[in-house]
This record gives sequence, structure tokens and C-alpha cells, in this order.
Amino acid sequence: MNPHNLAKMYDIIIVGAGPSGCSAALYANKLGLKSLLVDKAVFPRDKVCGDALSGKTVRILRDLKLLNELESLDGAGIKRITFGGPNHNQFDVFLNGSEHNDYVTKGYVIPRIIFDHFLFQKASEVSKTIEGFTVKDILKDDGKISGITGDTVKNKNLKFKAPLILGADGPNSIIARKVGYYGMDMKNTAVAIRCYYEGVEGLSDQIELHYLKEINPGYLWVFPAGGDKANVGLGLSKDAAKKESKNLRQVMNDILLSKKFKRRFKNAKPLEKPIGWNLPLGRIQRKNYGDGFLLLGDAAGLVDPFTGEGIGNGMLSGKYAVQVAQKAHKSNDFSESILSEYDKLIWGDIGGELRTSTKLADLAKSEFMLNFVISRASRNKTVRDIISGMLSQEISKDELSRPSFYFKILFS
Repeated sequence: MNPHNLAKMYDIIIVGAGPSGCSAALYANKLGLKSLLVDKAVFPRDKVCGDALSGKTVRILRDLKLLNELESLDGAGIKRITFGGPNHNQFDVFLNGSEHNDYVTKGYVIPRIIFDHFLFQKASEVSKTIEGFTVKDILKDDGKISGITGDTVKNKNLKFKAPLILGADGPNSIIARKVGYYGMDMKNTAVAIRCYYEGVEGLSDQIELHYLKEINPGYLWVFPAGGDKANVGLGLSKDAAKKESKNLRQVMNDILLSKKFKRRFKNAKPLEKPIGWNLPLGRIQRKNYGDGFLLLGDAAGLVDPFTGEGIGNGMLSGKYAVQVAQKAHKSNDFSESILSEYDKLIWGDIGGELRTSTKLADLAKSEFMLNFVISRASRNKTVRDIISGMLSQEISKDELSRPSFYFKILFS
């Protein structure tokens, strides 16, 4: 696609074509907005991640009428979640059916190189797109944001105009930096590493989360990723990792050679060197809007503090951002006061969940509490059903941070 053909006015410019940005482009088309979607990468490209698609992601894909096509992508279908504790007790939660129409009975693990390319192709059908575009600056007319400027390999200082920019360009967002938002926040950032393996034994229709004393507060994950491939990784808070000077690659290697895992990994072969990345956690409500711009997904710090999952919240932020963008266009008002509705919508929806996840992440620092909950769940179906209900959102996740929840566990 020739960028010179795109030098005209758009309703919105979306910077970053990951799940947040692509969902924004898809919703923009649904609501009749003309969008330009740019990304510094050329697709398909890898993205370091656990690759799990949560129920929230599945619901958004269903809303965008993309769920049926998702089934054809290379990956794994998930029917259960395995939780393991520091004392190596574990239990399974099954994604069973329900009378609720919005309930998700199946999850997925799809490598991001595949999933993101799929979304980008879908967004490209309804939005102008430019790959290999590096944003250099925000344009302003009379002090108001009016577009972006940037480079491709072949063309420099390209300019594109729009009264509203959506920054969906990750934790190191150029848009956030250009408007003076955020630096590295150690207390509210996690660090994780991922490595693809083949030949891991015991892969099935489950994702595994193992809360281990070696990485407290944090967990090791083992996710089937299609065929004989597994996504294996671990994460913990950046602050904790720095204080203890932990080399995550060595920690993960030691864990996989430990008594609990060595049999499963005895014939496993890594397909890459472990790769690390930062996750801006939704432990605090960061400002995500201003005159002429909104920040989405990781750029807004919406990663779940307990699970580390960010795709679903990112795609949800794309949906809400476009709803607010449509209202701003109708009133021809792109001021901070108008765009503040975006913050109310996104935090009104997932704020309670993020606050509860923050409490749970803090609670998980207690090895005793983790062992207590996981041990009881491993022996008691009633407790497993309670946790299953929370994961399916049939029971409020807030229950997990209330004393009554542990009373139920103790006497079930």
C-alpha cells in the first residue's frame, strides 16, 4: 500500500496494530468512523506473551463476529485450568456449560504471531493500514492535536491528519511519551519471560498456573500452543525481581529441572531462547485520556495484576475508545472533558476486577494462604465450584478478597 495515497483526513488514527488497536479499527468500522491503523512492525510478527485468550477476549471476538474463524487458526482449545500451589497440591477447574448466554465454555491458546496477524488482516479489510511505520511525533494545529508524523523505510516525514489519536502501542507507547505520560513504574510493573518448547509431556486441553516458592509473588505457566508445542514462562513483579536480583532465565531453568517438572521436560527441546518483556499492571488507575488522544491496552496499564492477562482488557478498551470517539465526532469536540467518558467506561467495567486482582496479587505473597486455598480445592468439589463460578464471572471475583470466601473454604 502506497502511504502517499493515505495523506488525507481520518476520523481517528490508531497507533499500534496489536489486539487493542485492531479491535478499535474493527469497532470504528461498525460505528461508521474512518480509521488509519499504523504499526512499526510488518505482519506477521511475534509478540512475547503467554498467548492465552480469556473468556473476555472470546466474548469480544464473538461480538465482532470473528469467533468461528478463530477455530481455524493453529493453536489449542482449552477446557480446564490447572492451579498448583507451593506445596505442589493442585486442582482443576473445568469450563462447563451454563444457562447464561454470555458464558464462555472454551478458551484458546493461539501464538500471537498467528492471532495478531489474523486480527490485522481483519482490520485491514475495513481500515487503511500502514505496516513498518515508525511514529516520530504528534502533529498540532493551533495547539490542538491534529495527526501524526513518521517514517517508513522508503518514505520519511509522512504526515497523516485526524482530530483524535488512539495510542495502542504498548507499554513503551510513543503516544504516551509524547503527551508527557508515564515512565517506568517499578511497583506497578511485572516482568515475564517466555520460551516455546516441543516435546513437553502431559499437554492436554488445560492451561497450567503453578504458584511456586521460587517465584513468589508470581507463577510458572505451561500452556499447550497447538500440536506438540507448548508456551512455557514465568512472571513476577519487577520490583521483587530487582530486589532479589533474580535471573529469570536461570530461575525457570532450575524449576524445569526440579523434581516436580523434570520428568515432563526430560525430552523437551526449547525452540528459542527465553524472551522477556514488561507488563504495566492495572494496580493503579493511570490517566488514559487528554485533549485529542486516548490510550488503550498496555499503553493505559490495563494488565490484570493477578493473572498477567492483558489481551481481553486491551480489546475491551478498543471498543470503549471508539464509542467515545463516535460521540466526540458527533459533537465535534475532542477535548479532555469529553474524552474523559472513556476512562469512566473502561474503569466502570473492569475497575472492580482490577482492584480485586491487586488484592489477590498481594494475598498471593503468602505461601500459607496459597497452600490453604489450593489444598482445600484439591480435596473439595464445592470449593472448586466456587472458584469455577468466579472464573466464569457467574460469581463476583470480589468474593475472593472477602473473609466470607475463606469461611466457605474452611467449612465446605
